[in-house]
Amino acid sequence: MTKWEYVTVPLLVHATKQILDNWGADGWELVQVVPGPNPEQLVAYLKRPKSA
Repeated sequence: MTKWEYVTVPLLVHATKQILDNWGADGWELVQVVPGPNPEQLVAYLKRPKSA
């Protein structure tokens, strides 16, 4: 059974793709994006398989 590690990442609206691309390059998979504390910010939830 796969074990996962998770992270929450603040996303700035003007740099969303760059931020997600950087995390994706490190093996993180986007699970969900939800509104952040203000209109200029979103919060991304990401996961990746836990290394042994």
